[in-house]
Amino acid sequence: MLETNSVSSEDTEISSYTLSPEDIAKLEKDQKLVSEFKQNKFERDACKNWDLFYKRNTTKFFKDRHWTTREFKDLLNESDSHKTALEVGCGVGNFLFPLLQETSLFFYACDFSKRAVEFVKQNEYYDEKRCKVFECDITEDDLMAHIPSQSVDIVSLIFVLSSIHPDKMLKCLQNIKKVIKPGGCLLFRDYGLHDYAMLRFAPGHKLAENFYVRQDGTRAYYFSTEFIEHLLCDAGYDIRQLHYVKRETVNKKEGLCVPQFIEHLLCDAGYDIRQLHYVKRETVNKKEGLCVPRIFVQGKFMVTTSS
Repeated sequence: MLETNSVSSEDTEISSYTLSPEDIAKLEKDQKLVSEFKQNKFERDACKNWDLFYKRNTTKFFKDRHWTTREFKDLLNESDSHKTALEVGCGVGNFLFPLLQETSLFFYACDFSKRAVEFVKQNEYYDEKRCKVFECDITEDDLMAHIPSQSVDIVSLIFVLSSIHPDKMLKCLQNIKKVIKPGGCLLFRDYGLHDYAMLRFAPGHKLAENFYVRQDGTRAYYFSTEFIEHLLCDAGYDIRQLHYVKRETVNKKEGLCVPQFIEHLLCDAGYDIRQLHYVKRETVNKKEGLCVPRIFVQGKFMVTTSS
């Protein structure tokens, strides 16, 4: 559940990356899954556990995501004055409020935590003329109950899909697609396979392959190329390109060095996936001698048809 901010970066395309023998041994050893009874309970209590998360942490856990306009240029456009955006899984507004200040977009925002939605509404920058926030379980509730069909230009899905059970991810993407205009896009960023947070799970937290539960009951899926590829093909997407990019990021102020890997997928059916990439971010804290490899998946998905 950690995010890393960067100061400067340089991208280099690579073909692959490898785990250390220690990490491989750890993953091979951790094969025992959480019992079916507990797994069903985590699924039933998913909303409750996120609500408790926001009760404990209020608005203080995540930093505002000012990096989004750097990574997703679609969010900063001179002609955005009449465009509409949707943030799925808005939390307490760490993505929403910086963009309300930096753009002219009108925002819809939703979260399935009632407490998170209330925090957004209580924020001093919340303006009903610029945004509408509502409670919604994206895997069950129809977005069109709140948003007109094919009316949204840009949708953000950032560190959200990983918290959803893999069996429900396809339905989530189909639900979102119904409110996106033809030519509109979905901006995506989430945890990648072998991220530091995945490697540090102790035995007893594994729900399924690449799917884990945290101490607080919230869950996280770590995406592989193969999983993304199968998910998109099942939804009728045509994958045209797949590659990695290594990114070196340096935070001079804190003495942090950050390499990243990026995986790109391009499609032209349904969502046309123009960009999707792994980001491996290896942070070195010189003071404590701690190496923290972060791997994220980032992408841009286009909707090219009205169907």
